[in-house]
Amino acid sequence: MGRAHMRRIAIRISPQDPVYAIGIVSKLLDMPEWTLRALEKGGLIRPKRMNKKNRFYSMKDIERLEYIHYLMEEKGVNVSGIRIILEMKR
Repeated sequence: MGRAHMRRIAIRISPQDPVYAIGIVSKLLDMPEWTLRALEKGGLIRPKRMNKKNRFYSMKDIERLEYIHYLMEEKGVNVSGIRIILEMKR
């Protein structure tokens, strides 16, 4: 018996599509989930809520979080300072 023919499916995900769960984002960015929740509470990031409970992040959110993480870890900027920097970048 031969192998079943597998058809490739092209999956296109827009950078704005919220498809990454908080646990995945936490591992990708090496940031604890509680930090991600605190950044949301502080208004620095707004993940999409599913069922009013689960948070899902887009690639744009992850890129923003990468920058926030850089500012926190490498530059020692606190949340208030990060908010000002992000507002200036708009």
